[in-house]
Amino acid sequence: MITGHLTPFLEARDTRRRVSNLVACGTLTFLSGVAIGALFLVFGYVLYRGFPAINWAFFIETPRPVGEVGGGLANAMVGSLIILLLASLLGIPWGILTGVYLSEYGRGRLGSAVRFCSDMLSSVPSIVIGLFAYALLVVPMKHFSALAGSVALAVMMVPTIARSTEELLRLVPNHIREAGLALGVPRWKVILLIVLRGNLSAILTGVMLAIARASGETAPLLFTALNSRFLSWRVDQPIASLPVQIYTYAIAPFDDWHRQAWGGALVLVVFVFSLNLLARSVIRPKMTRD
Repeated sequence: MITGHLTPFLEARDTRRRVSNLVACGTLTFLSGVAIGALFLVFGYVLYRGFPAINWAFFIETPRPVGEVGGGLANAMVGSLIILLLASLLGIPWGILTGVYLSEYGRGRLGSAVRFCSDMLSSVPSIVIGLFAYALLVVPMKHFSALAGSVALAVMMVPTIARSTEELLRLVPNHIREAGLALGVPRWKVILLIVLRGNLSAILTGVMLAIARASGETAPLLFTALNSRFLSWRVDQPIASLPVQIYTYAIAPFDDWHRQAWGGALVLVVFVFSLNLLARSVIRPKMTRD
């Protein structure tokens, strides 16, 4: 009898739960679709505007003089690769070692201070980092240079690499460290050959994401590397970069420069997309094995 009286109530409650579940799932699906749709809209529009500018000359020629149609962005692509290479050489070891310290030794006040500074550095506007590199290198050297731009991008890469390395190394069970120490292996070897080496592929994911973020920065390079219309390999001189070249062409009054700016934007988007895709392909085999 009691169950019979409660049946309508239980059915109504079950119906409400199903409706609530459908509403929640529908809302999440809709919001996810909006986010994915915005990504595809941006990528599609850049592809639509930039693809007509892509040709062989675009990759091998330097910019033509003002008023002449044609040319390419070879100088900017080479300059961006040089700056990113130097920034990686500076920022990757710095970030990984900082992450190792925070994971293995950062238990006290100093570790908390380093962790706080890393979080604060990741939220500093890029233009402020550019001004810092300007005061640190450009003013004493009395000229702009690729090296100054690399330092600015390296500073931006460090927080991302450090925090991702720390979180990944913390996932390593302590008994693995204890097993190495029990065998008489020095702690630095345990960290280097067991803990760090075992998570190298996952750490590379954070590294590639940091490089992808730094590759699209414009403001720091305006204060450090400046720009150049010529193909240069010297790191102690001003050098072209793809983000700055896109900015310069986008604000110019020439239609051909606008076309090439969209082409440069497409190259930059494809580069960032490729790095993210590579990061996913690197981390996925390890997740499958685990």
